[in-house]
Amino acid sequence: MKLHIDTSSNQKTTIRLDDQELVRESGTQHSQVVLPMIMELLKAQSSKLQAITEIEVNPGPGSFTGLRVGAAIANALGYALKIPVNGKRPWEMQIVEPVYE
Repeated sequence: MKLHIDTSSNQKTTIRLDDQELVRESGTQHSQVVLPMIMELLKAQSSKLQAITEIEVNPGPGSFTGLRVGAAIANALGYALKIPVNGKRPWEMQIVEPVYE
């Protein structure tokens, strides 16, 4: 399971876990919303932190403090879970097209 953290914006925080994405208006409070958002997505998928096998974090451009918060959380989780952490910009990610019925 791949986790993507994007805290580059001054207005929102985006967390993607595999094909599910959660976007919240956070202003500059990224440090207060990132972990609860990750836990919310994990709970929605009935998964645990240990199910995450890779972490991608947006390296910028963007808000310096926001980028540092995202990188710090990604590196802390990667270290704790012993999994790789990579910088990846949103346009480099594989975008999942919505399915319409």
